[in-house]
Amino acid sequence: MAGLDSRIVIIGLPQVASALGADAEQAIWFTQSYILGTTIALLLIGRITDIFGRVKIYTIGFAIFTLGSALISLSQGFADFIFFRGIQGFGAGVLFTNSIAIITDATPKNELGFALGVNQIAFRFGAMAGLTLSGIIILFLDWRALFYINVPIGIFGTIWAHRRLKEVANLERGAPIDWVGFLIFTASLTSFLLALTYAVYGIAEKTIVNTLLIISAISTIAFVIYERNHKHPLLDLRLLKIREFTGGIVAQLLNTIAWGAVLLLLSLYFQLVIGLSPFDAGIRMIPFDIVFLFLGVISGRLSDRFGHLPFTTSGLALSSISLYLFSTVDISTSYSLILIYMMLLGAGIGLFIPPNISSIMGSVPAQRRGIASAFRATFFNVGFTISLNLAVLMMTFTVPYSIVTNIISSTNPIIIPEADKILFNEGLKNTYLWLALLNTAAIPPSMLRIKRIKKK
Repeated sequence: MAGLDSRIVIIGLPQVASALGADAEQAIWFTQSYILGTTIALLLIGRITDIFGRVKIYTIGFAIFTLGSALISLSQGFADFIFFRGIQGFGAGVLFTNSIAIITDATPKNELGFALGVNQIAFRFGAMAGLTLSGIIILFLDWRALFYINVPIGIFGTIWAHRRLKEVANLERGAPIDWVGFLIFTASLTSFLLALTYAVYGIAEKTIVNTLLIISAISTIAFVIYERNHKHPLLDLRLLKIREFTGGIVAQLLNTIAWGAVLLLLSLYFQLVIGLSPFDAGIRMIPFDIVFLFLGVISGRLSDRFGHLPFTTSGLALSSISLYLFSTVDISTSYSLILIYMMLLGAGIGLFIPPNISSIMGSVPAQRRGIASAFRATFFNVGFTISLNLAVLMMTFTVPYSIVTNIISSTNPIIIPEADKILFNEGLKNTYLWLALLNTAAIPPSMLRIKRIKKK
């Protein structure tokens, strides 16, 4: 479900924006509100699950996700859509962080990489379904079907989770919840994400952006000071002393920033630059997920035997190579070459993610797995948000913002002037190049786990 809805708007973004009368600045919140809703409460949810149990909160999250999906399908305008998309994102965040913790609790450490790789199958299958179903739905049905299709599946999933999942976690029952820490962290994270989005899309004046950044910085400092002196902190900052945990989190953040926007950029390229239909665009991106799915399971299994470092490092290297190759794509590039580049990216991400998650989760004490999973998920979502904004910002270094807006909000590529398409594609190429450099920067922090491996 989370995989499906992470992609279903990528393909349908131009159509949904047109139907609701949203411009490019408003349409970007169709994805941003989902990510913000997913991110904002992750640390609190992680702490609550350490106290009250993962399964109970997971089931509640499934119900919230289903309700949000139903409300989105009833939206009458872009403001409704954005608000309800945030509710859906909150439910998805509960699922997102809890699933990893539940699997970690139930799996022997020497099989954790494989188990997390198998978990990626579910997400990747949903992601592939999102790419194909969205194109089919938009072709034959109204855009609202993109979301009410979730409702019967969500109802079944909620009931199934309630009946079949059993709590096996080592819980801290009776421990208090750090509400003050949560409020400070929420102020810090929300201010930062809003400032980033406002700055990139020119939605607010510089004074407002700078004020939000100052609030975020002050809140972050206050959060660290408060958490260090709290007996039951929302985030146990002692986790950051674990080299394998910190290195994995930083590497994940940089890697997510580097590839998070790639599928959206590819969707825009296929639909608005070379004129493919949403369904055709979705079909052409499926090989990325197939390779990701296949290698994710293999790298998870092999990393259980040979250690995480060879797979995380080679995965990051392959990802950087593929992003560089995307920077060479123009309007005349054959799909066979783009297919190879997508498969390389899928291979790189597939090699990196399961061993990296296994390394992060396997390095923390059992009673801290809920908050550790939430911390990891928070930085993943922050990276994704930064990636979407950063991609647009990098494009504007080459392409005037007005042209970017006109192209993104267009539903008919035929009316886009050929010169604008060429210029837009140049912006895409430069963006991929910067993303390749950023992804390469993830390799040094990933190497922090080398000390742990040598001790073995």
